[in-house]
Amino acid sequence: MALWRGSACAGFLALAVGCVFLLEPELPGTALRSLWSSLRLGPAPVPPGSLSPESRLAAAWDALIVQPARRWRRVAVGVNACVDVVISGVKLLQALGLSPGSGRDHAVLHSRSDLEEAFVHFMGKGAAAERFFSDRETFHDIAQAASEFPGAQHYVGGNAALIGQKFAANPDLKVLLCGPIGPKLHELLDDNVFVPPESLQEEDEFHLILEYLAGEEWGPFKAPQANRFIFSHDLSNGAMNMLEVFVSSLEEFQPDLVVLSGLHMMEGQSKELQRKRLLEVVTSISDIPTGIPVHLELASMTNRELMSSIVHQVFPAVASLGLNEQELLFLSQSASGPHASLSSWDGVPDVGMVSDILFWILKEHGRSKSRSSDLTRIHFHTLVYHILATVDGHWANQLAAVAAGARVAGTQACATETIDTNRVSLRAPQEFMTSRLEPGSRIVLNPNKPVVEWHREGVTFHFTPVLVCKDPVRTVGLGDAISAEGLFYSEAYPD
Repeated sequence: MALWRGSACAGFLALAVGCVFLLEPELPGTALRSLWSSLRLGPAPVPPGSLSPESRLAAAWDALIVQPARRWRRVAVGVNACVDVVISGVKLLQALGLSPGSGRDHAVLHSRSDLEEAFVHFMGKGAAAERFFSDRETFHDIAQAASEFPGAQHYVGGNAALIGQKFAANPDLKVLLCGPIGPKLHELLDDNVFVPPESLQEEDEFHLILEYLAGEEWGPFKAPQANRFIFSHDLSNGAMNMLEVFVSSLEEFQPDLVVLSGLHMMEGQSKELQRKRLLEVVTSISDIPTGIPVHLELASMTNRELMSSIVHQVFPAVASLGLNEQELLFLSQSASGPHASLSSWDGVPDVGMVSDILFWILKEHGRSKSRSSDLTRIHFHTLVYHILATVDGHWANQLAAVAAGARVAGTQACATETIDTNRVSLRAPQEFMTSRLEPGSRIVLNPNKPVVEWHREGVTFHFTPVLVCKDPVRTVGLGDAISAEGLFYSEAYPD
């Protein structure tokens, strides 16, 4: 009986202390913990205000991420697809007998020496990059060595295939994927992805993904953050061979959302072929029925003339864009946009500068009363934050969309189902200006309200931090997963 009374007493006291936590959350934590420990009731509960910023932010996202009123049913994705061979960049280059010299960027890789120089150039910056390897036989030898290297992993690759794979994780969605799909890639794809027979080919296209870890060193070079360097000798995707198959498949599939990617793969082609294919891309998009949004996913590029042509010719034909900080700055440099004199970002991209460029894209190349462009949405992502910019009146549920995109960056990088707050860190700027070209507003980050909204001449911006994985399992395809997740939660208003 005495034992029962002691347990009951402890229970009532525990309940009383719990009430104190709820009614007086500002009471000093040391006093509450002292009271709790004196009762010998085990570890003290955490006061509401003492959760980590990461925990509060993740919980706030979960409350904000809601389904759109009108959801996509059928999504068509094309046209670049390949097999990614993921491997440690330093270990592979060492196995090839290469040693780190002076880092130097190369728009096109012609030799193993070019590969080594370009890899250490971007590794030293911690920046992602993608390059074309011009020598077929040398690339084949490197690819074979990479595929057989201990620890090499094979994954679905190519922006279209990765986006399609991400959409296919939602069983309610029907997904069409068009691209050069060989036997290994077909085996790797989700069963929920439908591939037209015309897209199948006898051999796979391989892309080599050279990864490096934050703090990894090779010679005098040290990576400030985890990232990857991608290269390939990919002719099928480079010529966008599956564009016609993709467009011809749309009529039968009847999608309510189209996602296009792979334009960056044309950098290895002649100027004449680039001009021809871009014209065909625009013509093909214009054949898609009105009311079906087309999202264009960009990727790393070095050819300013090609990028400028994409901006002026393709942007007005699509409704939505997805891109990262490297692509955004290169775009502005190629098309004479804001902050084009900046050679590269100095660490974390300045939010005000990013906002200025996004605003300029939508004002100069997006829909307006005087312009018939379809472009009304841009999803920008960088390591520590994301921004969704939309022309007012065309998109709904963008608060949930930007939060969902940021959340998936944390879960996919750490390979977890939900955000593990012990494995992520909040690295976004604690305060920032919304513009560097006009007065703008000063924003102070609040993890309890992680999505910040501001407006600028008919354009709405949604900003949210990213919870960055401290020990990323895989960095490849994060941008594609982010764009797919953001699109999944987006709702386009009917025209």
